[in-house]
Amino acid sequence: MFVDHIKIYAKAGSGGDGSTSFRREKFIPRGGPDGGDGGKGADIILVVDQHTDTLKTFFYSPNLRGEHGGRGAGRQKSGKGGKDLRLLVPPGTLVYKMRDVPVVPVGTRLDDLEPLPEAIVGDGFFIDEVVDEEEESVKSSLERTIGPEGGELELIADLTTVGQECVLARGGKGGKGNMNFKTATHQAPLEFTPGAPGEEGIYYMELRQIADAGLVGFPNAGKSTILSKVSAATPKVAAYPFTTLKPSVGVVEYPEYKRLTLADIPGIIEGAHENVGLGYEFLRHILRCRLLLFVLDMAGSEGRHPVDDLATLRTEVSLYDEQLAKRPWIVVANKMDLPESEEYLAQCKQRFPRVKFIPISAGDGTGLEALKKEMWTRTQKDKSDQKAKAAATPTA
Repeated sequence: MFVDHIKIYAKAGSGGDGSTSFRREKFIPRGGPDGGDGGKGADIILVVDQHTDTLKTFFYSPNLRGEHGGRGAGRQKSGKGGKDLRLLVPPGTLVYKMRDVPVVPVGTRLDDLEPLPEAIVGDGFFIDEVVDEEEESVKSSLERTIGPEGGELELIADLTTVGQECVLARGGKGGKGNMNFKTATHQAPLEFTPGAPGEEGIYYMELRQIADAGLVGFPNAGKSTILSKVSAATPKVAAYPFTTLKPSVGVVEYPEYKRLTLADIPGIIEGAHENVGLGYEFLRHILRCRLLLFVLDMAGSEGRHPVDDLATLRTEVSLYDEQLAKRPWIVVANKMDLPESEEYLAQCKQRFPRVKFIPISAGDGTGLEALKKEMWTRTQKDKSDQKAKAAATPTA
């Protein structure tokens, strides 16, 4: 099972109560207060793990609860702290927290609201103010994925680096024992404080595979074959549509220990932006890509014209996410070893004169070195452009 978005509930452990106790030993009949403090509740922590590639764990356990702290005891003994709950997530996981927002019935007049809520929600939810293109993609993806929930979503973490941690919910502090309330005029206090409750909330997690380039194309266009030939990835390859049912990421090696990552997603068909076929369920995994590779069956072996295929793919990507459609892209003209491919390629170049076409045959390996070289050149150029843009942006 491949799970790339999930709604969960998390509640950290509560702190243990403080203790009310007095020292009572032989020859010390009236010892002072010695009640210890309660232990801290357990935190719930997400940890990025390179060997984890799905959110399946949370599908089977969507309710996360941390261990409570132990109660304090006499002789100034502090309660045992709850053991932190550490959960592994794959790189590229986005974490959102739902915040409560006043729900206003549809048709309510604003004049009837005293005072006016800061955010008014009718049938849907609001997301914090968008600050850049990446956040715009986050917003549109969530609206499609989650649907109306009657709350406000706040992005709290973008987990991209192996070993990176995010405290999802903090455990409550332990209460104070009565030994903390002793004074010169109050030498036998009975006061203690209870442990603080742990944080809790409803969270959404969405996985976006991290890759430098992404393969986009119709089913059976040869995307998985290309990935298997240029990287060490081993996706399922077969001569029927929708062989790929989940995203795959491979590492493309270059001389001098250079490398880039390449993502393959299930095939797109016309109407994918409206959830036709596998729809937009996996399109989120190319939202981080610096370069899009549109793979075409240049021989038209599926009964479609490559020109129409490219136009459809570009339209579907644009309708899914306008910012994604603005990313650098090239066309991978596959199956050039089959009849009619040369004629179709000439027609495509005539129809799209400014587009870069890389003719290949994934079956026999022809043109794959040229493709690898073009991928490296394009992705490195995009990295340089992004660095220059960041350097030119004035800091507050």
